[in-house]
Amino acid sequence: MAAPRRSWLVFGFSTEEAAGEPGPGPGPRRLEPGPGGLRRVWPAWSYVVVETGAGLELRSAGLRRRLRGWAEALPSETHLVLRGTAGARAWPRAVALGAAPLGPPAWSRALPPGPRRPPPLPLLPGGFARPQPPFFSPLPRGVRARRLVLGHEHVLALGARGEVYAWGGGRHGQLGHGTLESELQPRLVEALAGVAMRAVAAGGWHSASVSEAGDLYMWGWNESGQLALPSKALAEERAQDEDTGAGEAEVTPCRELPAAEDATFVSIQAFPALLDLPQEREVSGVSCGSRHTAIVTRGGELYTWGWGKYGQLGHGDNGSCDRPCQVRYLEAEGLRAEEVVCGPWTTYVCVLEL
Repeated sequence: MAAPRRSWLVFGFSTEEAAGEPGPGPGPRRLEPGPGGLRRVWPAWSYVVVETGAGLELRSAGLRRRLRGWAEALPSETHLVLRGTAGARAWPRAVALGAAPLGPPAWSRALPPGPRRPPPLPLLPGGFARPQPPFFSPLPRGVRARRLVLGHEHVLALGARGEVYAWGGGRHGQLGHGTLESELQPRLVEALAGVAMRAVAAGGWHSASVSEAGDLYMWGWNESGQLALPSKALAEERAQDEDTGAGEAEVTPCRELPAAEDATFVSIQAFPALLDLPQEREVSGVSCGSRHTAIVTRGGELYTWGWGKYGQLGHGDNGSCDRPCQVRYLEAEGLRAEEVVCGPWTTYVCVLEL
């Protein structure tokens, strides 16, 4: 019996659209595997860095650039940070997407010899990298992070014992401390104390964590339903569609879900909220885009919700959704989701073809 084949699909905004060219539609689109297949992806808004069997490769509209000698990437729309065995460096986005050699970096930091498999970027010895100035920020000695993620204005760190720290901008409740205040230094998310976490994710202005038991917690801004809590903006949008008849032509997957009775709209959730998933699914992974969220269950299913203007939710339309909705395309094609990585307006999913 042949072994399952591993590949990556992407839903949503395309690099062609970012370059002002016609887009291929909401997807799904299969990523070219490259030599030895695709192993990891690091998406930005207008480009993506992938790891193939031959190393890192930057991909944008009409561009394929090999990044020889580098092991990890941290891309943004201002700079690209790369890490190798001996150091980390950053180049302006325009340089990274150009045809000329990378040349002198805008920032560099030598790295001491360390473990063969160091914690993933943005973590670096003694602190963490950012893909824009200032490129490096130290971590207090008391914070032993094994994972760190960056939102637009905030930072989350997963500690060695499964504790979660949050700091940075807090005006949308994305820190989970129960206030809308900012924090200059890492602060323990006390609402999660005593519940060991295995994963964290940061969106534009919202946050998520997954416990060792597979429970999903979410907090922050819910303007587009990205917390899977009732959104007033989406309810008004649905009501307007019904009044104008726009919703009669096509029943989207999210519209098929039963509406919550006596829903209390949530704009900002300043404390972590435990999310109830359909059939009490257990979560193995989570990722957040600018205003959408995607999870993979332990059963290999993909669920998405939030802002969907560019088809990034994978439901075959451009609708938004404030409830967890399964991506049925994978089930119909006999695909099992293994990993999900969100870009700002995209969703990349690693699947096994059974």
